[in-house]
Amino acid sequence: MTTNAGTQYLSRFINGDADKQCFKTNVPIVTYEDTKPYIDRIANEETSNILLTQPIHEFYLSTGTSGGLPKLIPVTVGTYNQRAVYYFTLLGSLMNKQLGFGDLDKTGKRLQLLFAKTGSETACGLKATTVLTNNNQSMFCQLLLGLIHRDEVVSVGSTFATVVLRAIKFLEQYYGELCSNIRTGRISDWVNDPGCRNIVTSIVKPNPKLADSIENLCGCKSWEGILRKVWPKAKLVDAITTGVMSQYAETLEFYSRGLPLVSTGYICSEAICGINLEPLSKPFEIQFNAKPVDLVNVKPGHYYELLVTTYGERQNVILSIESDKTSELDLLNAVNEAKTHLDPLGFILRWYTSHVDASSIPGHYVVFWELKAKEGNDNIVELDRTTMTECCSRMEESLDFIYRLYRKENAIAALEMKVLKQGSFEALMDYHVSQGASLSQYKGPSCIKSKEAIKILDSRVMA
Repeated sequence: MTTNAGTQYLSRFINGDADKQCFKTNVPIVTYEDTKPYIDRIANEETSNILLTQPIHEFYLSTGTSGGLPKLIPVTVGTYNQRAVYYFTLLGSLMNKQLGFGDLDKTGKRLQLLFAKTGSETACGLKATTVLTNNNQSMFCQLLLGLIHRDEVVSVGSTFATVVLRAIKFLEQYYGELCSNIRTGRISDWVNDPGCRNIVTSIVKPNPKLADSIENLCGCKSWEGILRKVWPKAKLVDAITTGVMSQYAETLEFYSRGLPLVSTGYICSEAICGINLEPLSKPFEIQFNAKPVDLVNVKPGHYYELLVTTYGERQNVILSIESDKTSELDLLNAVNEAKTHLDPLGFILRWYTSHVDASSIPGHYVVFWELKAKEGNDNIVELDRTTMTECCSRMEESLDFIYRLYRKENAIAALEMKVLKQGSFEALMDYHVSQGASLSQYKGPSCIKSKEAIKILDSRVMA
């Protein structure tokens, strides 16, 4: 506050007064839209103390998949250094202590799927970058190196669970070609990015025995536990599986079978909000600890709990037709109830999203599901209509009283469930990436509003 009290933004409220109580009393809680005019001025070459006194080093770009267009997040050198300390010092110490595995970096190699590209520039010449981005060549090369060093890999992961699942799907599609590269020591011709090709070429050597071993593992009937089979020394899967990512936890557990899913932090483009002091907790049991901001009124002997949530409840409505207001959490709970009917079919729910169809009267909710067979290939030949109808009914029964009331009065039509072909999730992800989102930051939306995105999924409906 002392540093930034005189900035143009804060001067409106505290007029240079760095007193903490003055700040708490006068500075309002705001949204990004409230600060956007100031951020736009910085991006458009104004250099005076607008938001911060420290020079802006660059901008981070949010993905935009949570609620529309990407946001510009100003970053100073100090902010960047704080994040580095968090990642490389605090988290490393915590992981070593809590997991009991020792220093993972000393016991083996981490297969951490990360993607980068050159960012754009704002009018003032500052870089605007997503934290991480992607392409298929990078995925191919990272998996290739991970397979070559399979007996040394002690951790498999990425920023979000979605990226790990994307990598597993990519491995399913390309393991034959990856094994061919390992067998011959030659990189596929389509991998022509100089950075990727040069690095991998210097490492890959002919190894027919390793190629045969991996090919046998990947050619098995079921891919349950495939991460443990391919990387036998892996001790954990390091990826965020909380919040909206919790919908992917079950699928990731299927592939990892027994490996702990470790969500180390509560992190967004804007800030590092908290850390998980108990990394071995199940995804639905994780609690994040945040740094206290005000201990003045804390009394000895009293217990305090800070509640932080990514769900805005009724303020975060994603589906609504009449006076019904369904939040992200409401939908997640309803989906979790409905998917219990999938076990008799031998399927697990790989991914879901939704939208409101108001093209007819009354309007109704549409839910897209992509399923995966627990055994055999993923070509779903026939779905039991009765069971899928039960899934729809269970979802509607799990939604709130207002929704059920309007359904009873036929003010809302019956929920429609659409089962998608395999790869629909990747197609939607590719679309968002083509629009500027980052693969590593990609959070599959619980609700989609883009007509193009809906069109992509509707074109892949199989039932």
